[in-house]
Amino acid sequence: MSKIYAIGDVQGCAPSLKALLKKLPQKSKMIFLGDLVNRGPDSLGSLRQLKLLQEAGRAECILGNHDLHLLAIDAGLRKTKGLDTVDSILNAPDRAELIKWLRHRPMALSNGKVLMVHAGVLPQWDLQQTIECAQELEKALRHKSYKEFLANMYGNTPNKWRSSLKGYERLRVITNALTRMRFCTPGGQMEFESKEGLEDGPAGYIPWFKVPKRKTQDTLLYVGHWSTLGLMRQHNVISLDTGCVWGGKLTAIEIAESGIDSKKSEVIQVAGYDHPLRM
Repeated sequence: MSKIYAIGDVQGCAPSLKALLKKLPQKSKMIFLGDLVNRGPDSLGSLRQLKLLQEAGRAECILGNHDLHLLAIDAGLRKTKGLDTVDSILNAPDRAELIKWLRHRPMALSNGKVLMVHAGVLPQWDLQQTIECAQELEKALRHKSYKEFLANMYGNTPNKWRSSLKGYERLRVITNALTRMRFCTPGGQMEFESKEGLEDGPAGYIPWFKVPKRKTQDTLLYVGHWSTLGLMRQHNVISLDTGCVWGGKLTAIEIAESGIDSKKSEVIQVAGYDHPLRM
């Protein structure tokens, strides 16, 4: 059986992606945990390589906040920001093909024992509900009127899940949880400004995976998004954004398909991009 690796945020670091692929076993498969593009030196090269891997049956790519940002820019709903490096995609002859492929990527993946998302999972969601919520978002992105969703995607409210939520408010909460969340209250109220370490959230807020009685606490989660955590391996959460785009590393870890992280899972790392603006 081929080994399967979860891989942290690439963020357009095509040279690091190329180096990692050389170090992974030839027949291995890969799950990329989102933020495939942006901030790195070659977002176009990264996206093309990931698309080829997915179409060859070797990889799948979850969407992150930077990937949704690219979709919104492509749709004419947002402008590029100072650190963005997606112009190469916007000017590419295969732009439409790449964007269509990106829109059809999943927001979460699971084999029933492990769960993979970009950022986090709300404490009220169990594994099944997480997948169902992700599928609601996937349906909106793949629909012919997807630009209407993207136009209503941004915003920090509502900041708490209610099963009675409908329409774009419901999709916005799902989007924010899966692609932006780091801290929340024990009751699941999300906060979006804090980006530092585990102990640096605002008063009353804790890291989402430390919420007592979180409904996915018996599921092994693989996530990216939170680069200040580095490689974090807790008994039920493995965080893999190791700051590739900020001079850190691009990290892959063999997935414990049984849902139990034995601490023996192989870790493979390559050097990241020495961003000229990193502190």
